[in-house]
Amino acid sequence: MQTLKAGDKVPNFTVNDQDGNSISLSDYKGKKLVVFFYPKANTPTCTVEACNLGENYKALQDAGFEILGVSADSEKRQSNFKNKFGFPYPLLADTEKEVINAFGVWGPKKFMGREFDGIHRITFIVNEDGIVERVIDKVKAKMHSEQILSE
Repeated sequence: MQTLKAGDKVPNFTVNDQDGNSISLSDYKGKKLVVFFYPKANTPTCTVEACNLGENYKALQDAGFEILGVSADSEKRQSNFKNKFGFPYPLLADTEKEVINAFGVWGPKKFMGREFDGIHRITFIVNEDGIVERVIDKVKAKMHSEQILSE
């Protein structure tokens, strides 16, 4: 797994969000973007992380950030997740792992003694020119907004 690092250019991507709208990296040109990857919609830690970003959305926007959540869940699962918790930002249904592979967040994981391949919980701060500014690879779900805002 070759994860993007600070200084790397993010490859353009186009993937549908929870409502079937086509979302591309180029839509965010000229904006600071937080791209957070989470293993699965509606699971406990992913929910805490996504809710923390939702609750602090105004502060993140005031700091100039747009937010994109990404997992390999279907549009329907992402839509249910977004509507259940009222997230104010889009969730990408990256079922083909286009964005996941572009950022390099798919790879071997361990959980309860089992090894398997999955999405790593990593967040990328992307600048106005599509370059990775910062990578948060030790995400604290309950304090994720603070991690993003404390540059």
